[in-house]
Amino acid sequence: MANITFKGNPVTLLGQEVKVGDTAPDFTVLANDLSPVTLASSKGSVRLVSVVPSIDTGVCDAQTRRFNEAAASLENVKILTVSVDLPFAQKRWCGSNGIEAVQTLSDHRDLSFGEAFGVAIKELRLLARAVFVIDSSDKVTYVEYVSEATDHPNYEGAIEAAKAAK
Repeated sequence: MANITFKGNPVTLLGQEVKVGDTAPDFTVLANDLSPVTLASSKGSVRLVSVVPSIDTGVCDAQTRRFNEAAASLENVKILTVSVDLPFAQKRWCGSNGIEAVQTLSDHRDLSFGEAFGVAIKELRLLARAVFVIDSSDKVTYVEYVSEATDHPNYEGAIEAAKAAK
């Protein structure tokens, strides 16, 4: 399992670590309108999944904005940002920040995504910062568990992996 810290303190991640080559595990999260979203909801597209602890904080804000900007150069790629923020807060944040190319999804209800991808922080009931690229046939082609949850991910590595995925 990945060794993750949050503000320098080690945390316990729930679930199984996902690795390149794995079939992406299924999950159920909520869209901003409270409708359920699963892995199958975006089948047939490459998915860049950006995982953030809370969208309304500095690094999470910057991460979501960066992937929103990258969307223009990514064909047939859906960008999903997953956090445990309530869907209403995600919708408000996107609206007030002009975020239109990223779909924000809430894992607040039962940590389905967090446990399926091994990013649920037991001590804080937040998700650890991570980025996954899943190809159109549901194979994981890129994984980054950011070792310190308050640090930025490798944006360019994730974007290049999404461009290369089929």
